[in-house]
Amino acid sequence: MKLAATQLCCRAGGRLLVDGVGLAIEPGQVHALLGPNGAGKTTLLRLLAGELAPESGAIELNGRNLATLSPGERARQRAVLPQSHGLSFGFTATQVVALGRLPCPRHGASDEARIVRDALELAGVAQLAQRTYPTLSGGERARVQLARAMAQVWEPLPDGAARFLLLDEPTASLDLAHQHDCLRAVRALAERGIGVIVVLHDPNLALRYATQVTLLGNGRVLAQGPPTQVITADALGELYGVPVRLLRPEGERLPVVVVRDELRPTASARPAP
Repeated sequence: MKLAATQLCCRAGGRLLVDGVGLAIEPGQVHALLGPNGAGKTTLLRLLAGELAPESGAIELNGRNLATLSPGERARQRAVLPQSHGLSFGFTATQVVALGRLPCPRHGASDEARIVRDALELAGVAQLAQRTYPTLSGGERARVQLARAMAQVWEPLPDGAARFLLLDEPTASLDLAHQHDCLRAVRALAERGIGVIVVLHDPNLALRYATQVTLLGNGRVLAQGPPTQVITADALGELYGVPVRLLRPEGERLPVVVVRDELRPTASARPAP
C-alpha cells in the first residue's frame, strides 16, 4: 500500500505547473520535496491530497484511484498541513488538535483525549494545551497545526489501510531548534508506519531527516532517490542556480550544504566526496 503518482500534469493560467511527475510514498518513509520557489511543490502536494485534479496522469491511494474516494475516505487515510493556518476562533490548542480527530473512527472520550495529548506532546506544544489559538505566535500555531494533522492519522485504521501525512513547508515559521524538533516528530511518526511527504527549502534538513528526496524544478523531476545520492553540489547548483559546495565537518556523519560564495575554508572541514 502506498500513495503513488504516475505522469502527473497540471496546468493553470496556461502554464504547466506539474509536468509528467511520478513518485511514490511508502509507509514508514519521509519523502522530501526540494526545489526553488515556483517549482510546483505546493501544486504537487495539493494534487496528491486530492485538492486539485490533474490534467492528466493518475494518483492512487492504497491501490485505489484517489478521485474515486469520498472526502471521508481521503480524510481517514491522509492528513494535510498547508502553508497557511487560518483560524480566528478562540479555540484552545487542545480543541484545535481535536478537530483532526473528526473524520477518524471514534473511541471513548478518555481515549480521544489521550490521543490529543500525545499529539500535542510529540509536536512539542503540550505546555500550550489550554492557550487560545489566536494568542499563539506564528511558530506556536504552526506546531499546534502539526499536532492536529498528526492526530488525524495517529492510529491504525480498522481496514489496515496505510496512512499518510502531507506537509507543506512545516518548518517555514520555526526557529532553528524547533525546525529540528518538528522533523524529529515527523520521523517518529514515520517510524510508526506512516508515510510522509514534506516540502522543505533547506537541503540540510532533507539530508538529516528524509529517507527519500525528489528534486523538483519547473514542474519536473530532476532527481529522485536517497538523500545522500540526490543532494549533490552539481544537482543543487542546477536546481537553484547558485554555486554550492558540500562540506563534511570533522566528526559529522552527514555533509553540510553551503553556498560557495559564503564558503570560508577551515582546518576542521573538508569537501564531501
